[in-house]
Amino acid sequence: MLNSKLKALSSKIRDERLREKVVDLLENPSFEINGKRFSGPPLDIAQAGLSHHHCYPGGYIEHVASTANLALALCDSVEEIYRGKVNRDIVIAGVLLHDLYKPTTYTFSKANTCSSSRLADYLDHLSLAISELVRRDFPLELIHVVAAHHGEYGPIRPHTVEALICHLADLADSRLNGEVLNAAAYLTRKAVGQELFALTSKEAFEIAASKAAEGENGVAKAYEKIKRERETHKAYT
Repeated sequence: MLNSKLKALSSKIRDERLREKVVDLLENPSFEINGKRFSGPPLDIAQAGLSHHHCYPGGYIEHVASTANLALALCDSVEEIYRGKVNRDIVIAGVLLHDLYKPTTYTFSKANTCSSSRLADYLDHLSLAISELVRRDFPLELIHVVAAHHGEYGPIRPHTVEALICHLADLADSRLNGEVLNAAAYLTRKAVGQELFALTSKEAFEIAASKAAEGENGVAKAYEKIKRERETHKAYT
């Protein structure tokens, strides 16, 4: 069953045929190479990165949802402030699909740690997405959005307003999440001498807020609180 946040976002695509194609791919994000079928973990529990951003279970959905919020806000600015035109269907679809095959390039150990899979030694998630979107006959404008979402570090830079919006939204959310995770890790090291393994966004923002409210004492309190919550959760699972 499609994640509720992804379902809500896909429902914003007005073009019925495009919406159906996007949902079909989201519901079954697998592909075949040389007769072998590849698929990653369920999107609900997948990470969106290994170390730089959204590198915790559930990070994938958070990244897509937050990137969509930012992208739609940029659409508003283009239309309301600059009087430009944006194909929102292409923007929404691009956000939903831009990182779809990232989880497929990851593997999980018994200790629940995430690392690159053997597939990632040969192909990255962007190459996989482009090839699959072409194979499934998605609109060229949408394929360009996905191909260009890494900006100057990808195979092609954004050449349309829709591609630029998706690139900027993706970049902003990745930086936002990554910077807060790094800051929280630094604050806990400074306050208590060690980090919390696999910080989530909720925990990282809680640590940052505690620092703003009570300084290093607040960070130490947040650290102990998060540890207790993790131990309680572990006891009930």
